[in-house]
Amino acid sequence: MDPSGEPPVLNVHTPSSSFAIVSNNAEDSLLMLFDKISKKAHTEFKGKRVRSGWVKYSWNDAIWNLDDDSDYTIFVWRQKSLSPNDPAFPVLHVRNPDELLPSPPAYQNPAFYIFKAKAHSQNLSPGAPSSPRSTSHGRRSVRSGKSTRTSTSDDAQNGVPKFKRQFEKFHSENGVRTITGSIGPVNDVRMLLKNGYRHVYISRKFALKHGFIPRDATPGHYGYSGLVNIGSWPITVGRTRTTHTVYLSEESHFDVVLGRSFIEKRQIKFDPIDPTDVVCMDTGEKIDCELVILKDGKGQIVTVT
Repeated sequence: MDPSGEPPVLNVHTPSSSFAIVSNNAEDSLLMLFDKISKKAHTEFKGKRVRSGWVKYSWNDAIWNLDDDSDYTIFVWRQKSLSPNDPAFPVLHVRNPDELLPSPPAYQNPAFYIFKAKAHSQNLSPGAPSSPRSTSHGRRSVRSGKSTRTSTSDDAQNGVPKFKRQFEKFHSENGVRTITGSIGPVNDVRMLLKNGYRHVYISRKFALKHGFIPRDATPGHYGYSGLVNIGSWPITVGRTRTTHTVYLSEESHFDVVLGRSFIEKRQIKFDPIDPTDVVCMDTGEKIDCELVILKDGKGQIVTVT
């Protein structure tokens, strides 16, 4: 209850609609909250029972699960410090995980947490202040001899040509995406996530170490004469396990490579602005992703195509 005695109104967003419900924290329970959402008319899940795993809520710029009584106790406690009219008041997000998320041209609710515009993209709006680098003047002025000599020395700074420094800087800002998961019985495996590959691959060294292929494999078998299918194996990323056909490869940089077959099955969504923002659209789960820049023994950048 707020000071006025009115029960708080909870805003609810689904992948394709938004509505509000009245919630009385002093009397309601988690199951009662689920019931109120289930009975809401004109929603994509009308006639189905909302249950654990369907509901999340936003709080402090993060998304939290609302699956059990412990989650609900924390949810209610967090509301006590805010007025229902406060912009920071928790907002519910509801989705049936068994249903696919809408994709264009189907309507996508921009208020649903998966479809929300990223904060950094707001800086790209027409009214946003321009970057200091875009306000350079006097580029057409005639250079003096002194400035020409200075420019020449800059081009070969520390003996490294300017074009090479720019090349390395470009690649250092474009690392490859890696995520951590499990394949078969092996946990905590760093995997390359790249749609430039077609299938799921494991390296020969990794396969031998963990028994995916026999230790007495001889030349001419298990990949020496081309890619070899070594069967279907379960791969767990986040909280979800899926089964994929795995091929042996001679990739030396990563133990496991997740290509298009994995990306399409898990409906991976990449953010074009933030390369570490990776969402599995089949479950709505955001996956921890790190960018890795590979270098050889001489410190040269290795490009993974």
